[in-house]
Amino acid sequence: MKKKVIVGLSGGVDSSVAAYLLKEQGYDVVGVTMQIWQEEDVFTQEEEGGCCGLSAVDDARRVAQLLEIPYYVMNFRSEFQENVINYFVNEYQRGCTPNPCNACNRHVKWEALLKRGLEIGADYIATGHYARIKQLENGRYTIQNSVTAEKDQTYALYNLTQEQLSHTLMPVGAYTKNEIREIAQKIQLPVAHKQDSQDICFIPDGDYAGFIERETGTTYKPGNFVDTEGKILGTHKGIIHYTVGQRKGLGLTAPTPLFVKELRPETNEVVICQSEQLFEKSCYVKDMNYMGMPELRPGEEVDAIGKVRYSHKGAPCKLTLLEDGRVLCRFDEPQRAMTPGQAAVFYRDDYVLCGGTIDRA
Repeated sequence: MKKKVIVGLSGGVDSSVAAYLLKEQGYDVVGVTMQIWQEEDVFTQEEEGGCCGLSAVDDARRVAQLLEIPYYVMNFRSEFQENVINYFVNEYQRGCTPNPCNACNRHVKWEALLKRGLEIGADYIATGHYARIKQLENGRYTIQNSVTAEKDQTYALYNLTQEQLSHTLMPVGAYTKNEIREIAQKIQLPVAHKQDSQDICFIPDGDYAGFIERETGTTYKPGNFVDTEGKILGTHKGIIHYTVGQRKGLGLTAPTPLFVKELRPETNEVVICQSEQLFEKSCYVKDMNYMGMPELRPGEEVDAIGKVRYSHKGAPCKLTLLEDGRVLCRFDEPQRAMTPGQAAVFYRDDYVLCGGTIDRA
């Protein structure tokens, strides 16, 4: 009897080819598009598209018809509002910079979709992410780097659970992006040349602050730019407009470039510094998810390669569990702009050991 797999069809080339590959491998494939945030008007549909709107549904339906697989649209708006949008807004209000795609992966694309998939008799869910599932000798499941470093998406998947990983397939991780497009073209998929989505799906115009103000009905008050000694340098336009490491849009003049070093929501201050002051050797990490390794024990020290943002190449570090449950990450060399709210993901060889959220000191 064929194993049934629910493929999350985003309307893009990667998930479409994932469905094709799994069908070729002999799975009973069902396509599902998750309707999670918007009711698009025609203009937005044509101009922005994105991975989760009505235009994505149209593309995904055409792909499913070509592949001759069943296709459904499932509504996950309440789950998305609670676990992604509310989280996104709350983090910015706390002076942190969130990872909404990571939250969506864990709580919506996996938790909610897997739950419904299992309810209808599926054995697995699958996506078009550039990553691979690996079961280690210790029995634990982990996310392994894709074959192409350029598109690798393991950083955004660090917080999946062992249960979720054991029911997940990621066929695209074994291919490069060019190979995926070649497969799509070969089988004449209508999305073979569709561009990748870049921005956060629910803020296609990139105006995070405007979205937060509309979502909360709140106007965020201006406050002081201060240097690391507390000297007032100017006035900022509201704390939600800034993130650690930011240079552009500060409106400050100085003989050398200035950057955001810290956000202080309790005093409504944005701390400004020189470039070299952004570098630190350690950070604290909370809400750890252990993937390729079991939980750290008190007094245990683990060597890893740590990534502190999606584009970070990774650097050698040591992990130590603290009494308050957080993990202290100490890098061999100083790293730039380790930002509260962003994910810190730790690797060994080419797979994820664990990861969490960068916390304030």
